[in-house]
Amino acid sequence: MTALSVFINGVGLLGPGIADWAQGQEQLAGRAPGQWLKTVLAAPAHLPPAERRRAGAVIRVSQAVGFEAVAAAGIAPQGLVSVFTSSGGDGVNCHEICSQLASDDRLISPTRFHNSVHNAASGYWGIATGAMAASTALCAFDGSFAAGLVEAITQTVTQAVVQAEPVLLVAFDTDYPEPLRTCRPVPDTFGLALVLSPVRTAHSLGQITLHPASYLSPGPADVLVDAVLEAQRQRIPAARGLPLLAALVRQQAGMVRLDYLDDARLELEFTPC
Repeated sequence: MTALSVFINGVGLLGPGIADWAQGQEQLAGRAPGQWLKTVLAAPAHLPPAERRRAGAVIRVSQAVGFEAVAAAGIAPQGLVSVFTSSGGDGVNCHEICSQLASDDRLISPTRFHNSVHNAASGYWGIATGAMAASTALCAFDGSFAAGLVEAITQTVTQAVVQAEPVLLVAFDTDYPEPLRTCRPVPDTFGLALVLSPVRTAHSLGQITLHPASYLSPGPADVLVDAVLEAQRQRIPAARGLPLLAALVRQQAGMVRLDYLDDARLELEFTPC
């Protein structure tokens, strides 16, 4: 079977104690310690004012990392095919809808409803960028990052048959208020975005290759040296992509294994650029 190879041309990163990819690189390289500070979510500047006011954590984190990755890749977002992946969507919005349904007034606001669908981040991305290209929204519980990465790699390689256009992957998770947090203890909001290209460009940071015959490995997932970053990797599903970013920072060729299924990890070959 043919190996699937793509280049990482842009990265976006936001999480507890991580303001952006530049700060994340310092922590992943060991030049600065990870700090578990509450994730800071800015208002999404690219949305019209009405949509900006309605934007919850899902929209804010997905747009922050998406636009950072696109800018780093030096491309316009309008024509990008995109893949959005999350283990659960907007936890606060889910809590508010459940609270409303448990009250005497069970009427749900239209804004609450349309923000509750799993492709809300994709829809708001289209509003912010004017993108009309295909967009996929998926969920695979704690394996959502790896599932999204496999989907994005596949789409990048498939599209290259027709035209060598990049694909945007956006992975994110948000925390849940109590009592949902007891059942789903995601502690904070985290987002990670990658621009994947079928061809090497001046912006390429590294190449990842998926070997179809061996991409599911029984071996353990890669862990992070920094204790705070490792705790984020273990507790926030979207942060399971951090070992891949660590490989980018190290610029060292080798295999990268990411948590995916209960009995198998996603194994990729990393080659520095």
